[in-house]
Amino acid sequence: MTTFLRHWLPHAVFSLAAVGLVQAQSPPPPTRPSSAWWKSEQFKKDLGLTADQGMRIDKIWEATRPELRQEWEQLSKLEDKLSHLIQKDADEALLTREIDRVETARATANKTRSLMLVQMLKVLSQEQRVRFKALHDRWLQDLRARPTEPPTRHEE
Repeated sequence: MTTFLRHWLPHAVFSLAAVGLVQAQSPPPPTRPSSAWWKSEQFKKDLGLTADQGMRIDKIWEATRPELRQEWEQLSKLEDKLSHLIQKDADEALLTREIDRVETARATANKTRSLMLVQMLKVLSQEQRVRFKALHDRWLQDLRARPTEPPTRHEE
């Protein structure tokens, strides 16, 4: 992995996820721009994204989406089961096993999403990655300036 990707991957992962790449993500960001950031006319213009790059990124998304959807659905089911066990005051050993299942499912989904995002970033040129970083920083600034919403079920 290049130094650039190692340095910027955590930022890119957060940024791309936060703009809604994974519609079933948990928890959702406070605001949700277009779920297909690479199709946004403003984003394409700001990034200098070509039609070919957009198509390549879209193919990566389409190829990964079914796996992501399945993994997020599995995570949701496991979280619901854990919540039910907690409400039933299940014993700690059972809760521990179920927490391990939930966290393994979460790690699997995050790994799939992160690998997808790395593939998407590789479509961009070095200059576009720099622009992407600037767009990400601006998005974070805007996000921090907004009032926060009450916690969702996943943030409690």
